[in-house]
Formats: sequence, C-alpha cells, structure tokens
Amino acid sequence: MGSLLNIRVLILLLLTLVTGAAAGAGSGKIVCWKDKTGKTIGCGDSIPPEYQDNASTELNKRGVTIKKTEPAPTAEQQKAMQLELEQKQEEQRKQEEQRRKDKALLDTFTTPQEIDLKRDRDLQLAQSNLELLQTNSKNTNAHLAELQSHVDSYTKANKPVPQYLQDDFDETSAEKTKADQQIAAKQQEIADIKQHYSDLKQRFIQLTGSSPQTAK
Repeated sequence: MGSLLNIRVLILLLLTLVTGAAAGAGSGKIVCWKDKTGKTIGCGDSIPPEYQDNASTELNKRGVTIKKTEPAPTAEQQKAMQLELEQKQEEQRKQEEQRRKDKALLDTFTTPQEIDLKRDRDLQLAQSNLELLQTNSKNTNAHLAELQSHVDSYTKANKPVPQYLQDDFDETSAEKTKADQQIAAKQQEIADIKQHYSDLKQRFIQLTGSSPQTAK
C-alpha cells in the first residue's frame, strides 16, 4: 500500500511539474504537503487549508527542494516549550538576583572579619531583646503561679472562683502564651542571624579568595 502511495505521489509531482512548465505560470514553484505521520500525500501550487499546519516541501520547476517547513507544534509540544521557556527565564532571574546580591556583598564588606563584626553587633541586639523578653516572661510566670494558688484555694474549699480572679488568671495565662511565642521567635531570629552571616562569609570568601578565619 505504501509503495502504491509513493508512486501516486511521484506521478502527481511529475504531472504538476509538467503542467507548471507548460503553462509557464509564475515562478514554477511547487509545494508538496504531508500528513500527520510525515508522509507526502499531495503536491500543487498551494497547500490545502486542512494541511496548513503539516510539514511541507517547496520545490522549484526542476524538482529541486528549495524550502522545508516543519509541522506546527501540537498543544502538548507548545506546553512543553512554554514550560522550558519559563524555566530558563526563572534561571536567568535567579542568576541576576545572585549577581545583585554579590555586588551588594562586595560593596559592603572588604574582609571576612568585617562580616564577623556585623554579625556580632546584630547578635548582641537580638540577645538583649531576648533577655528582656525572658525577664518579662519570668515575672509573668511568677504572677501566674500566684494566681493559680489563689484559684486552687477556692477550688479545694469547693467555693466558686471570683470572676475578677478568673479574669486575671485568664489574662495572665494569655500573656504567658504570648511571651513564650515571642521568646521562641527571637531565638529563631538569633539562629537565622548566625546562618545568614555564615552564608555571607562563605560567599564572600568564594568571590574574593580570602582566607577564612574561625567564626565566633
């Protein structure tokens, strides 16, 4: 069946070339179009609308190929191409962002020791804030323990806890929860500061070839 189809296409092409030469029309160019599988199924002076998105070959009046057109990408191929483009754009964005950070790093520090000094200043401030939070939390815990003792005395005596006492206890409990959260957040901030300046120092050494010194 394939051989018969190729013979028919060859005959059609020869007839088209002969007709074009006899008529002397235009430039004598012939276009052959293919189906979705890549097989040539027809030739003529223009591609039928239903085959416009398929691969095609343009020949001159002597039957020599002068142009090839690839088939239009499928929806799946277009999606893959779009994804690849987006990935390249994201990679370019990351590279540009890294270049910007590297420039800022080199503009800010001249030695690894300067990075250590800046780290220590930031840590000192964060540590001071942490100690203040811990002091407030200690006072809150002491007050809450005192309130708990009063509440327990009423409970043991099978007496209702006064509303003012219950309100004070609930409010102080909420303050303790908030204080614990603030302390945890500040401790995480200190850990982040250490990691941040460790990363900066490592990157600075990579960029400048400086000799690293033991971090504090």
